[in-house]
Amino acid sequence: MARNVEFDETLAIQKAMEVFWKQGYNATSMRDLTDAMQINSSSLYNTIGDKQELFVRCVNHYTDIRKKDWDKRLSSKDSPFSVLVDYIHDAVDIIINGQDSCMAIKCAFEMATNDQRVKDILKEDSDRSYQFLYNLIQSAMLKGEIDADEDPALLADYFNSTWTGWHESYILHKDPVKIKRMAQYFIKQLSK
Repeated sequence: MARNVEFDETLAIQKAMEVFWKQGYNATSMRDLTDAMQINSSSLYNTIGDKQELFVRCVNHYTDIRKKDWDKRLSSKDSPFSVLVDYIHDAVDIIINGQDSCMAIKCAFEMATNDQRVKDILKEDSDRSYQFLYNLIQSAMLKGEIDADEDPALLADYFNSTWTGWHESYILHKDPVKIKRMAQYFIKQLSK
């Protein structure tokens, strides 16, 4: 009988998340996961559960990382507009230099239509993203960095949709100049 192995669950979730992120849910086998996590299958089943439960935990882990990043940016002493511009540049860098696109976007298309728990996690993540952007835009408007006539709710929704489109464009065309130009155009529109 195989011995259950004790392991660092947070590190194991991180490693499993990276496998799901790269390969997607359907293309990932339990063997892929246990190899990456460096545990045996009985340890996985006894501590976390099945592949679906592990996937849900990985999606939660991913969205928690994003939330921490947004919270850190919101607490910055920099001007709201400069934080927003840095965020846009970082998004472009991730799109162009990241190997596996955005896990939330990938999950939305692969799993959220069939799995209510994943859909709920991603909806909460999207709502937090919207609130993060809304807060930055509204703060920038109050400081005169963005025209006060703009609608912060519309701009936050627009950026969330635009960000997804940039990912798709880069996946299909692999044109970093195109993504950078779209980002610069968006920043220019905000700063009018």
